[in-house]
Amino acid sequence: MKKSESKILLPAEFLERKIYFVRGHKVMLDSDLAKLYGVPTKRLNEAVKRNIKRFPVDFMFQLKKGEVDLLNRSQIATGSQRHRDVSLLPYVFTEQGVAMLSSVLKSDRAVNVNLAIMRVFVLIREMMISNKDLARRLDDLEQKYNNQFRTVFEAIRQLLTPIENLNKTDFGFKPKK
Repeated sequence: MKKSESKILLPAEFLERKIYFVRGHKVMLDSDLAKLYGVPTKRLNEAVKRNIKRFPVDFMFQLKKGEVDLLNRSQIATGSQRHRDVSLLPYVFTEQGVAMLSSVLKSDRAVNVNLAIMRVFVLIREMMISNKDLARRLDDLEQKYNNQFRTVFEAIRQLLTPIENLNKTDFGFKPKK
């Protein structure tokens, strides 16, 4: 084992940018995982196919063309897809699939990367729960002080709205009619 592989520091913010929302799941692209593990994407997918029974559809699935296009436009800057054969659609791994990868990829680097990724998934889950709790509290306050603070509540709700729920027309300057 190389000394540089024994401790891999991956900032949570970096990993958070590698987690996408597809079909209602938090997922990571096979190409991003391969880079993190230090293996070619083709090798990662070969290891998965040799152990396919460990990866049911709720652990890993292949994206459809429309989903890849949507990710390229909205969530990723096409960097992950740059070296991929465009005829091959990427696989994505859910949190459980990423955890299962540690049993397939047995290097120390894979173990350390998996630990970092699992911590980020937990962090994201905690943030989502926190936002739901905040929204519930806001509902309670809104019912209590309805008319007096309606504008304030609307502004706070807009801040709590996830980006994927906003229309592109919600941004930018709009002259009054």
